[in-house]
Amino acid sequence: MLNLGHFSKCHCPEWLLIFILVFTKSSDSSCTLHSENLQVYEKDGDVILGALIPVHLQPHNNNLNFTMKPSVGKCDKLSNLCYLQVLATVFAINEINENPELLSNITLGFRIYDSCFNEMQAVEGAMRMLSGTENAIPNYICDQKSKMVGLIGDLQSSCSLAVAIIMGLYGFPQISYGSAFYELSDKIRYPSFLRTIMSDKVQPYYFIKLMIHFNWTWIGILASDNDFGLYDSELMRKDIEAAGICVAYFMRISAQHTRDQTHTIIEAIRKSTATVVLLYCSMPELIPFMKVASEENITGRILIASGSWMSSPIFSFKEFWRILNGTIGLALPLTTIPGFGNYLHSIHPSLYPNDIFMKPFWETNFHCLWQGRNETETTTNLTTTYCTGLENLKALDHYNEKTSAYAILIYNAVYSLAYGINDMTSCRSNGLCFNISNLDPWKILHHVKNVRMKTNAGQELFFDDYGDHPYKQEYVNWQALPSGVTRYINFANLIEDPEPHLVISNNTIWSGGYREVPKSLCSESCPPGYRKAQQKGQPVCCFDCILCSEDEFSNETDSTSCLKCPEDMWANEMHDGCRKRTLEFLSFEEFLGGTLAALSVMGSLFPLSILFIFLKNANTPLVKANNRNLSYILLVSLFFCYLCALMFIGRPVTITCILRQFIFGISFVMCISCILGKTMMVVIAFNLTQPRSSRRMWLNSRVTNTLVLVCTAIQVIICAGWLAHSPPFEYQDNKSKMGTIIVECNKGSPTGYSCTMGYMGFLATLCFVVAYLARKLPGSFNEAKLITFSMLIFGAVWISFIPAYLSTTGKYMVAVEVFAILSSSIGLVACIFMPKVFIIILRPEMNKIGRNK
Repeated sequence: MLNLGHFSKCHCPEWLLIFILVFTKSSDSSCTLHSENLQVYEKDGDVILGALIPVHLQPHNNNLNFTMKPSVGKCDKLSNLCYLQVLATVFAINEINENPELLSNITLGFRIYDSCFNEMQAVEGAMRMLSGTENAIPNYICDQKSKMVGLIGDLQSSCSLAVAIIMGLYGFPQISYGSAFYELSDKIRYPSFLRTIMSDKVQPYYFIKLMIHFNWTWIGILASDNDFGLYDSELMRKDIEAAGICVAYFMRISAQHTRDQTHTIIEAIRKSTATVVLLYCSMPELIPFMKVASEENITGRILIASGSWMSSPIFSFKEFWRILNGTIGLALPLTTIPGFGNYLHSIHPSLYPNDIFMKPFWETNFHCLWQGRNETETTTNLTTTYCTGLENLKALDHYNEKTSAYAILIYNAVYSLAYGINDMTSCRSNGLCFNISNLDPWKILHHVKNVRMKTNAGQELFFDDYGDHPYKQEYVNWQALPSGVTRYINFANLIEDPEPHLVISNNTIWSGGYREVPKSLCSESCPPGYRKAQQKGQPVCCFDCILCSEDEFSNETDSTSCLKCPEDMWANEMHDGCRKRTLEFLSFEEFLGGTLAALSVMGSLFPLSILFIFLKNANTPLVKANNRNLSYILLVSLFFCYLCALMFIGRPVTITCILRQFIFGISFVMCISCILGKTMMVVIAFNLTQPRSSRRMWLNSRVTNTLVLVCTAIQVIICAGWLAHSPPFEYQDNKSKMGTIIVECNKGSPTGYSCTMGYMGFLATLCFVVAYLARKLPGSFNEAKLITFSMLIFGAVWISFIPAYLSTTGKYMVAVEVFAILSSSIGLVACIFMPKVFIIILRPEMNKIGRNK
């Protein structure tokens, strides 16, 4: 017996070191690993290829109480899918042996162990291969001329992980066909591990693209309660959350869980609104969980199969079909192995007497019993029907080369090892030649890593620097039809060019109670016009939809913020776009503007008419007594006062903004100056009683004209300074009124406007005071009373104008100003001239009497 320790000086984990020390004290039976049910199917050859394939399932898991030796558990329920992997291995080895160009003069044998989805079974099978004996003796090789050249398997990552640690110590080549755990790509910790499947490090990438495509932003995750499941699933969780997908719950399931613990998990699934559940588990954890879930009738959930269980035998449990229906996972593009289909239908127990799995397979599928078989050895429900050997394998719908996704992978694994041995023995490596007597596994490993060949199936075999075999995966959907037929449907592919995106190739994939793409959202999407508001204490996928504010919009679904509308636009009623704001100004077309314009035009006719009457009766006593020149100027000024109201109507532009203030200020100051001149003339006339007084020179019309000119000139200077410093301009106010742009005139300089209005008010006040003092002077044509009353109305109009003006906005503010202009103008015309017109037209005798006097 040879100690393997001197073959390698690799550092190994502490638990493995203790394990080796315990079982290497002696070579007697007390230090061997005993198995209760480890089964092996073997065939001798010049060199032996070992394989770990889980042919049977192990649905029962015993709790560990650490008070007695743990039972491995009985491996029962043969899996048709896994048995196809055994047949694919045998088919590949037979094909290689029949190929004269590959391993010429070397016959491949095999030793296939049933690992039964159990780490202890897998480790013992690996130990037996290393020891070369029926009983596994750790760290010892009992056959110094061992024929073992490599190991194929295992399917499950947890089993491969345990075996890879041991195999890596001795550089023994191990090629897995189904273990996707990404840490196995670490060539420092697992130097001799290779695989014909991609690392599951790419799975998050595939799953994220799937979830984004179907807008599944709220998912649950169930992970195996062990280092393998938790560590890998936690990394996947980080990638998923980084892509903006939220995890509703992250829970652990274990094969050792009690029913109460499992019920807690199921209740969390039932209460959650997440309809998509990502399962990062393996068979030992899934089977007991699915049993309880099927009893609780957990349906309406889309399961995403992570890892390798998408093609695992769990789908052979009919009691789970209702839950598993519609499961989504990743699979290799289907590749048919030439001749494998015919081989599957040609097998028979009489042709392969050493195949310990064939008769149980026959009994399971044809529901019969082989004569001479012990009833305890059968895996079927016993009946009185016996197998005849004439049963037709073609009648089994689920038995063909298309039902096992791993057939091509294990086929490639066998060929990779064969090509590596072939390269080594054909003197292709540095001119060195080896024979079968010195085919040490650690030497073969180097050649296997560098294999690059094409198989009969048309696939190119090679391994990257991490020992993985890169390939592209497809999205598959598993369906159980009411007819009892199950199928995998390839429904989508991930296309990388020009940008990564999902292309749906089959839209009729939804099962499990769904007829269309199911939703898996924490909150319904916010439609355009709304923005997302994060719910306090919840993940980012949980939010409320808030309507955008008055001047904001959002034109995308699930917008995180609203956008401001341009200055000249306003959000529409749905807040999903902007529309042109309504321009508001006092328009000629509308009723209010048209009415005021009509009043302005009609009002301007009054002073013109009166002017015509005065000119026609210019030599009458009444006209002459009231200073004809000032009356003419006053009437012309009033005419412009009426017309200046038109400047306030219509869309303001800068030039009209300037003209309206200039004409308004000059016209009204000229009016008030004329009235002041008339009042001053009355006072002077009635206070100068001496005919030859030198002060009678003030009764000259030139004095009043000068007064009007000076007063008006002051207003012109004020307006000129205002316009020069900061003139009025067009201004669009888009804030005062929702959805409306108020087009108005900005006064420019508030000081200039105040000076203009203040000066006009000063003259009006002065005029009122003088007229009030002269109201009791005698005379038939004394205008003092009329002027006093007109100034009283004028002042009342403009004083009331101030609060009305300040309390309105937009066109109504302009209308108030126009109304004040028209009202004050009408007041002046009515109070000063209407009595005179009345006398001239209707009481001409009074005008004559006044003239005779």
